[in-house]
Formats: sequence, C-alpha cells, structure tokens
Amino acid sequence: MNVLRGPTQFSAGPACALTIGNFDGVHRGHRALLKQLVEGAKQRGLASCVMTFEPHPKEFFLPDQAPPRILNLRDKLAALSELGIDQVVVEHFNSAFARLTPEEFVSEIIVKRLKAKWILIGDDFCYGAKRAGNFASLKAAGEKYGFEVASIQTILEDGERISSSALRAALANGDMVQAEKLLGRPYGISGHVIHGQKLGRQLGFPTLNLAVANHLHHRRPATTGIFTAQVLGLTDEALPAVASLGVRPTVEDEGRVLLETHIFDYQQDVYGKIITVELLEKIRDEAKYNDLDTLTKAIAADAMHARNYFLKKTHV
Repeated sequence: MNVLRGPTQFSAGPACALTIGNFDGVHRGHRALLKQLVEGAKQRGLASCVMTFEPHPKEFFLPDQAPPRILNLRDKLAALSELGIDQVVVEHFNSAFARLTPEEFVSEIIVKRLKAKWILIGDDFCYGAKRAGNFASLKAAGEKYGFEVASIQTILEDGERISSSALRAALANGDMVQAEKLLGRPYGISGHVIHGQKLGRQLGFPTLNLAVANHLHHRRPATTGIFTAQVLGLTDEALPAVASLGVRPTVEDEGRVLLETHIFDYQQDVYGKIITVELLEKIRDEAKYNDLDTLTKAIAADAMHARNYFLKKTHV
C-alpha cells in the first residue's frame, strides 16, 4: 500500500476510486464501505484510494473538546492495508485546508490531485469549509468534471448504527466485548517497546511499555484501566498477558499515558520492537495506592484474574 503524506508527495498518479473520511477505528461499518471501494475499483480498472486526515479535524478546531482517538495513525494504516487498499493520502489538516470551499475541494483535490473517477462515500458525508458540501453537491460536481459518485447506507447492528461514536462509548465503558463486536476484531494498540522506569521488574512483574498519548495529539486514550490482554508480534502465537493503560497514579503524576503489559512467563529483551497489545477484558479501573506493597498485591490479583481468563478459554 502506498502512503502519501501531504501535498508535496502528490504526483500525476493513476486515476483512482476514492473515499474520504477519518476512519477512526476502521470498524465494521468502515470495512463494509472499504470492501465495496476495493471491489468497485477493480471492476473499473482503477486504484483504490482513501483520503484521511491528520490531525483529526475536531482536534484542529476544538483541541480541548476533541474525542479520544480510537486508533493511532500506525494502526489505522495497518487496518487499511489489510483490506487491500492501494493508496492512502494522509492530508495534513490545517487552516488553509479548512478554508477550501466545496468547489475548491472538488476542483483542486478530487480532480487535479487525486484524479478520482469514482467516489464512494457514507450517507452522512460532508466536505469543504463549514461542511457545506454534501452528496447532492458532489454528485452535481461529478457531472461537471466527469466522475461518478455513489453512497453506501449506514451499517446497523441490532437496530443501532455502527459508528466511531458507538465504539468510543463501548471503550469508555470498558465493554471490550461490545467493542470487539463493532470492530470485528479485538481492540488493539501497537507501537515500539520503549524503556520505562523498570519498576515492574522490581515488583516481580516486568512490563513492555508503549507510549499511547503525547502532548500534540491523542491526549486521552479511548479507554483506561487494567485489562486481560494478549500480545502479537513476538512469536507466531498470541502471548497471554495483563496490561495497564493509563497515567499510573501511584508512581507518576505527570499525566503521561502508557500501556504497560506483563506477558506471563516471558523474559525476552524486546526493546525497540513493534508489538500489538489486544485488550480482551477490562478487570478494573486504575487506582492510586498508598505504597508499593499494596500496589504489588493488586498487580498480583490482576495477573491471577487474567491467567484464569485464559485457563477458562482453554477448557471451553
């Protein structure tokens, strides 16, 4: 999959079948649209192309009120690649881009830069400054510039819309079963394993640490707490684990968000490697303890809970 970041990487590439959106989560609703895009592109002899944005437009306009990210950019691109997308354009969302009128967006972005010949969008798609463009105006523009426009209806689950908002609500509530149902896969976070304070090793529970949030984006994770987890990317099989996602209130007060994962019966040095941690079940919320001895006992209880989870699965 070819990834283009911003206007400087655009070139006179092949004509494409295009969809546009944030695609945060790449959930089952997104997947239905993207699968149709790939199929439609093949039928028309076009490259399938996804245009997405970094940062999320809501992070640009209302940084303090923007919803938490479900996926980081790495995980979103990985999910798009798995679906067979040929090209992803990661558009830098800034004030100049936000000022584009619907007409300018079509003529400059869709026609000149992306050479779109077929566009597939969701039924709630809007574009251009103040979200003034919609399906009807895009279809009219297609007649002018020579591209087709089609839409896909919202995907429902038990009468409820499958959406990023519904997925965020499930994650915020720690309902990992519902999150997996909406995603079509367990909720996972990937990244490079970084060095931590080595406190887990001192307590008898060494952890692999991933930085989840930074000062620019992703200020809040989509979920927090202690989880039964499994780790992908180190061996051919998923490794059972227990994980903590949050700000570590007992040992740190800087507000930095980390995902700390203790893999059971695993001692390898994996600093710098890319892993994926899938959160399977929420055990409890984060808590602040008065001393490290109390913290250690809580971690031991969490680890036992997670081990029992996997033990039960092997006997089902």
